[in-house]
Amino acid sequence: MYIIDECHLLWNDLVGYLWNFVKNPLKIPILNPKERQTYYGALELFTQEFTLVPEPTANGELTVEFVKKLLGKHPQARILLIWDGASYHRGQVMRDFLTEQNEGLLPENWQITCVRFAPYAPQENPVEAIWLQLKTLLRRFYRFGKSFKSVKRLFQLFVDLKLFNLPNFSNYDAFSRFA
Repeated sequence: MYIIDECHLLWNDLVGYLWNFVKNPLKIPILNPKERQTYYGALELFTQEFTLVPEPTANGELTVEFVKKLLGKHPQARILLIWDGASYHRGQVMRDFLTEQNEGLLPENWQITCVRFAPYAPQENPVEAIWLQLKTLLRRFYRFGKSFKSVKRLFQLFVDLKLFNLPNFSNYDAFSRFA
C-alpha cells in the first residue's frame, strides 16, 4: 500500500522566514526563481519506506514509469495506490496502463488499485507532511544553497539520510488504525 504525492521544488523554496536583526535585514539572492525540480514520492504504509524519484516534470508518462518502479519492488504483489486527483493520476495514459495491468481480472484481483483522496484535501495525505519537513530543513540550510543544483543535492541528501520524521498516522483519519 503506497501513499503517493509529487513535490515541485522551486529555486525560491529556499527563501522563507528567517530570524535576523531588524536593523540588519538578511537578503538572499535568487538567481533564477523559475528553476524547478519535480519529485515523485511514495510512502509504503507497512514498511514505512519512502521512495523518492526526481523527474523534470509530472505527467502521465512519468507517473506510469514511477508506478512501474514501485511494481518492480513487489513484482508478485497486488498494490494499492492512494493519491490525489492530479490530472496525470487519472489521465488517459494512466488509465491505459491500469487496463493493461489489470486486463481480464476481477476488481478484487487487480494487480494495481488506485484510490483518490478527497478533492482539495492535502491535509489527508501524510506525504505532504514529509515535503513540508524537507522544505523547512532546506530553509535552515539556506547558506549552502548557492545554486539550484546544490539545493537539489541537499534535498536528495535529506531524504537519503532520512532527516524527516514519519507522519503520525493517528493524525489522519483514514490511516489511524495503522498507527
